[in-house]
Amino acid sequence: MPAYVISDVTVRNEAAFQTYRSRAAASIAQYGGRYLVRGGEVDILEGEWHPGPLIVVEFPDIEQARRWYASVEYAAALDVRDAALSRHLILIDGMAP
Repeated sequence: MPAYVISDVTVRNEAAFQTYRSRAAASIAQYGGRYLVRGGEVDILEGEWHPGPLIVVEFPDIEQARRWYASVEYAAALDVRDAALSRHLILIDGMAP
């Protein structure tokens, strides 16, 4: 069953963000993940949530997503994360088709 990593991002430093983004993308691909949403306009339909850019990544299953998050490859992106951005990050199980 697929799993999803969802991130609500606030960019702090554009240059550091681009470094983070390229390192994160390489690690995500290495662990079988794929981007479903990578920024774009957010249209608020209801409620008071005003997210920054949203990123949604699909992994084959929740264990693979957890392996990616704890990986040495993703750690290289985390080295620049705090300079690059602040965020809310969640991992959630998907549904079988």
